Amino acid sequence: MTRDGGGARPEAAGGAPHGEDDGMGEQAAAAATGRRGVDRAALRVVFLSSLGGALEFYDFVVFGVFGAYIGAAFFPAGDPLVSQLQTLAVFAVGYLARPIGGLLFGRQGDRVGRRHSFLLSLLAMSGATLLMGLMPTYEQAGVAATAAFVLLRVAQGLCLGGELPGALTYAVESVPRHRATLACGLVFGCVSSGVLLATGVSQALHATLDGGQMAAWGWRVAFVLGGVLGLASWWLRRSLAESPDFLRMRERVEGLRASGNDPGDPLADLFRNHRARILTGIGATGVVAAFNGLLFAHTGAYLARSLGYPPPQVATAINVAVAVTSVSLVVATWVADIVPRRLVFRVGCVVLAAGAMPAYAAMVDRSLPLPWLFALIGLSACFTHGTFAAILADLFPTRVRFSGVAFSMNLGAVIFSALGPLAATWLVRATGRADAPGLLVLGAAVLAFACTFPLRRLEGQLGAPEAGPAVGDAPPPRLAPADAR
Repeated sequence: MTRDGGGARPEAAGGAPHGEDDGMGEQAAAAATGRRGVDRAALRVVFLSSLGGALEFYDFVVFGVFGAYIGAAFFPAGDPLVSQLQTLAVFAVGYLARPIGGLLFGRQGDRVGRRHSFLLSLLAMSGATLLMGLMPTYEQAGVAATAAFVLLRVAQGLCLGGELPGALTYAVESVPRHRATLACGLVFGCVSSGVLLATGVSQALHATLDGGQMAAWGWRVAFVLGGVLGLASWWLRRSLAESPDFLRMRERVEGLRASGNDPGDPLADLFRNHRARILTGIGATGVVAAFNGLLFAHTGAYLARSLGYPPPQVATAINVAVAVTSVSLVVATWVADIVPRRLVFRVGCVVLAAGAMPAYAAMVDRSLPLPWLFALIGLSACFTHGTFAAILADLFPTRVRFSGVAFSMNLGAVIFSALGPLAATWLVRATGRADAPGLLVLGAAVLAFACTFPLRRLEGQLGAPEAGPAVGDAPPPRLAPADAR
């Protein structure tokens, strides 16, 4: 089943206001002129949707790389370790704010519109990032500077909670149904470019500035650059129209309200009727979140400090893993739009479960060159990373999709990604095994594999008719074979 798209359209310089005509825009026009045009319009939708998520990954890496400078500027202490721990605590607070932000922006996106919500989240997130780079230090403004920096980090975390879920929701609703997995995979691949950008900025700054300059103002450049790029992304994203699925759903909801059958608040509907879908989504997110949390927040220090690898070699290896995953997942998503995506995801869980411990053993034993090893690690993640987002989107009906994806993804990230590095460090100390972090990936992969079995009953919400109030966790109407992916 294919349908008219409707993601992108040109508009006046001032930006079209939300709620204007329900035309399908540039993508629908492309559909009328041929399949090739639809593909170009869909790619534009995917690219513009992914810009904010790239800033999220950029910020994740920048905060970690420049944590020591941030700690010295805003959390001065006699012990540098205490200062660093305070900085990491602020980073964690921003992470913990994400589920709340996901619910706030998700509810807004399900009530008012996807476009309105993820324009607001990107604008606020970019502004917070820019201000973090311009804030006076504790030495200049005292405790007010520290408090303001913490509040900006919380605001940033709230916005991040709605950004990537909003982009994924918008993308799957704005491309042909049979390309939903590919669209989500491309969004995730583009988002990963934020890691490469952050690493490049870090290397450029450290290569051109000395330690004193980095501590005084060099770290600020990364935040200011991220904020400026975010604002530019917001300007470009203004050209996107509302998603066609949301427009159709809104029309049905307005019809129900006119007939006296108000379906109620989407957030209440989500927690009342879709709890099984939420739990399944959290479990499916877990394997991706655990992998990313260890790769981005733990592996660098683990390899350099615990195993003695040269830091430049470590940075190169991590970039290789990100690049390989970003490219190879496109193939995985293409396959997942032909066969049921849950089967591709299941294969990915098996691959990660089987390879986690051998991969860490190879790091410890140095049995493979690090870039080659991390190329294999990146390749092993393509099946799960390429399919999990489309699986989440397909779990939830249109009326609660943004909220459902946001809550499941963000809570899964907090549990498996934010706590993963701490758990990995504890496992190494508790077991005395240097390869113990692999147990986290193994456990998350087994849990995600188990979550694929309820999917056959719960999936199929993309394109499913929504003629009345929510029916909870009952299976959706069966689609034609071409759509039951």
